[in-house]
Amino acid sequence: MGGRDGARKTTDTSACPCGTGRGYGECCGPVHRAETSAATAEALMRSRFSAFAVGDVDHLLRSWHSSTRPAGLTLDHRLRWTRLEVLATERGGLFDATGTVEFRAHYRDRGRPGTLHERSRFRREDGQWVYLDGEPDGE
Repeated sequence: MGGRDGARKTTDTSACPCGTGRGYGECCGPVHRAETSAATAEALMRSRFSAFAVGDVDHLLRSWHSSTRPAGLTLDHRLRWTRLEVLATERGGLFDATGTVEFRAHYRDRGRPGTLHERSRFRREDGQWVYLDGEPDGE
């Protein structure tokens, strides 16, 4: 997902890219700045989508499970992530250790629309929700 050149210009008063309707400063911004952590697997999924949209590689790597985290990450500057649809969640709540979020992430690649449909698995690591892995659904 995402990249700096295609990244959205986001301020704390901008609408959060994750689609909650809240401002970035009260939604994903504090999670990106590590001022707070995501309370649920879905909240982490939303923060990761927003990180792709704004080009926040640090948050993406920090929120990746240690067993599957890549050594580095280069975002594709040709992609502009435009909208997130959360389709379903399984577990991933305040008292769960694991969770799954199914979503559609919409993007534009050099002006052409596209969609990524995935079931992402999340797990708690050191008490925090982290992304474990995902299974794309070929739409």
